[in-house]
Amino acid sequence: MTLNQTHKGVEYWTKRISEQEMPALCSTVRDLEKLAKDDVSSLTQLGRSVMHDNALTSKILRVANSAIYNKGINHVSTVSRAAVVLGFDTIRNICITARLLSSMLENHNLSNSVFQRLLKLMAQSFHSAMIARMMMGDRDDVLREEVFIASLLYRIGESAFWSSGGVFIDEVDAKLSATDDPNELQSIIRNELGASFNQLSQGIARSWGLGDMLLKSLTNPDVSMPEIRCIYLADKLAELVAQPKVNQALLDKHLKQAAEMVDVSVEEFTLRFTRCGQATQKLALDYGANPLVAFIPNVEDVLQKLAEPPEIESIRETDLNYQLAKLRQLTQFAIQKTDFNQIMQTALEGILLGVGVDRCGVLLLSPNRKLLQPRVMMGDDSDAMKATFLIELDDTQSVFSLCVTQKKPQWIVSPSTESNNKLAGGNVCNDKLLQRLSREGFIIAPLMVGNKVLGVFYADRNFSFRRFEQTDFDAFTHFSQLANVCFTQSLS
Repeated sequence: MTLNQTHKGVEYWTKRISEQEMPALCSTVRDLEKLAKDDVSSLTQLGRSVMHDNALTSKILRVANSAIYNKGINHVSTVSRAAVVLGFDTIRNICITARLLSSMLENHNLSNSVFQRLLKLMAQSFHSAMIARMMMGDRDDVLREEVFIASLLYRIGESAFWSSGGVFIDEVDAKLSATDDPNELQSIIRNELGASFNQLSQGIARSWGLGDMLLKSLTNPDVSMPEIRCIYLADKLAELVAQPKVNQALLDKHLKQAAEMVDVSVEEFTLRFTRCGQATQKLALDYGANPLVAFIPNVEDVLQKLAEPPEIESIRETDLNYQLAKLRQLTQFAIQKTDFNQIMQTALEGILLGVGVDRCGVLLLSPNRKLLQPRVMMGDDSDAMKATFLIELDDTQSVFSLCVTQKKPQWIVSPSTESNNKLAGGNVCNDKLLQRLSREGFIIAPLMVGNKVLGVFYADRNFSFRRFEQTDFDAFTHFSQLANVCFTQSLS
């Protein structure tokens, strides 16, 4: 694939995947959809349509006889018999799943990096499908299986793209691997493909006739239909527990939403969620998808690790030499125009390792200037902070509002006391803010370009239980002010 194949959009990629990359899977899905419309002969034709593929037949029968599907019934030895016992829809979905997994896992033309990305994505999709199936446990078999296959194929566009392989795919993989910012990741995908992965999934779903439920879940995931909501939540839960650093706040949020949806306690749903992870690993083995097992998380271990006190990195003491090195870098940036992100990164590194804080970051103002949103966070528990540290500016007397309007650094010695702002005085941290802030105090400063405030710098020593001294505040202020000079020069 050459570079002039970028920006082709949904139609190009859908056609390429259907006709060149995954024709066997595309053909299988379309054939099965045709059979589904013929109630009289569908069972017989299903058996005939796969009997020439011994490997596929073997997988279908192994899964049909697994603990997940075979609830005490007699062993089945033919696809047709399995369809009679379990129902056509169940066997059809087992067939699609088996063909999908083999199409992805037996692709030997991928670089190691892309193949590892594909394995993680397929494991996540398979786990998501099992979670969704578990959540629909009180519904009829047909609906439960429909939800399973829709969840499995929810990210089919992304999976199919990576399975294509080639120089262009490797280049996109390298670009995505260079950042972990969600907005930047989406921007790269759209620029390189001419579409989002979700749009590509929609294109494949329409082309292959994958059903209304999948299309609805892709185009309108927030709809109130339980089955669509189930697919969305299952995808989020599977994605969260697969991360190297699990965002506990988001996980707790989605566990609560899922528990409410199935009308059980959070504790009961968490237990079912844990058991589902174990069942997912077993079913992957039944499908012969052994490489996926290593990427399907042990949910019990994940939850147990989250329950333990967070690991705190060694305390970062003030390092004047490091401060000086970073300030020299910023001084050079002020002389020569430098990328905005590089300036921000350098300033935050100086604050984190030079001033010696537990965590720091930049929060940018939303377009309506009513919200501060994390842009870059560094230090202990930075991932969770980036996901949850949203500051509303509805209280004009809050310390963050004052920082923006007065354009001055602020030092909060103790957020919970009446006189907590060393510079402004007064009760400037409302109850909503207190839940997000360090009880040991924190320091903030405006991020400015010229005379316009774009956001704030933030730093605290939340985990080491240390308070700031005047020299710390002065150094923090120095970094923020010099960075602002660089920002102004960069964007002038």
